[in-house]
Amino acid sequence: MTTLFKIMSYLPLWLLHAKGWVLGWLAFGLSGVYRRRFLANARLAGLPWRSIRAAVGESGKLVLELPRLWLGSPVPVLWAGAQHVEAALAQGRGIVFLTPHLGCFEITAQAYAQRFAAAGKPMTVLFRPPRQTWLRAVVQASRQRPGLLTAPTTLSGVKQMIKALKRGESVGLLPDQVPPRGMGVWVPFFGAPAYTMTLSVRLLQQTGACVLLAWGERLPSGQGFRVHVQPLPETLPTGLEEAASAINQAMEGLVRQCPQQYLWGYARYKQPRELL
Repeated sequence: MTTLFKIMSYLPLWLLHAKGWVLGWLAFGLSGVYRRRFLANARLAGLPWRSIRAAVGESGKLVLELPRLWLGSPVPVLWAGAQHVEAALAQGRGIVFLTPHLGCFEITAQAYAQRFAAAGKPMTVLFRPPRQTWLRAVVQASRQRPGLLTAPTTLSGVKQMIKALKRGESVGLLPDQVPPRGMGVWVPFFGAPAYTMTLSVRLLQQTGACVLLAWGERLPSGQGFRVHVQPLPETLPTGLEEAASAINQAMEGLVRQCPQQYLWGYARYKQPRELL
């Protein structure tokens, strides 16, 4: 499989996306569990089929673009809102980037590292090694690159992120990823209770860092990506539950900007796993 990944990393992005589109529809058609969860999540958001239909193929693109992003040559990246990053870095404040399962979330950290890490402000992202041994080495190598550091999903990893923020560096989180039991709170996401991480809130409270929302739009015909960055719509409340709820609302706002690239098949409302 590692050899296959390396071979695929040489393929042009348009070809990977074309094959990914087919893969997405095959998964949607063949897996009843996935299809029902996909449609149920979209219904909670109140979105009609025409608004989310393209997300079926986009989810397949998400899978097949990974070899190119992890092992291949850099892909074209445009920016929308880079001034928000520049302003936060100019203030010497750390930045907590919150990126939902929208578009290509892998590209956001890579694009930051390419553009901003040269100024001595790398990004640290949480890294939970895949269960598959062959994939673990591939993913770890892809995320240990100049300007991009990884932190384990443990207490030591949290401490590493706090230190990075206090140095004025950046960290990246997926706030709509279900955390282990004891590391989140139940708050609404599109109107239904979802176990939501409180890590981002704790990082902000302990470091006084700036928070920015970011997501990577997948451009058509394999032209690359556009990284969107914007500030939170409003100041976060001080309470953990209230702040987590406000972050979920902000994530909902991002998803509604481009519902056709959201990962609707993600098990957002599942029960949290036990903390190992």
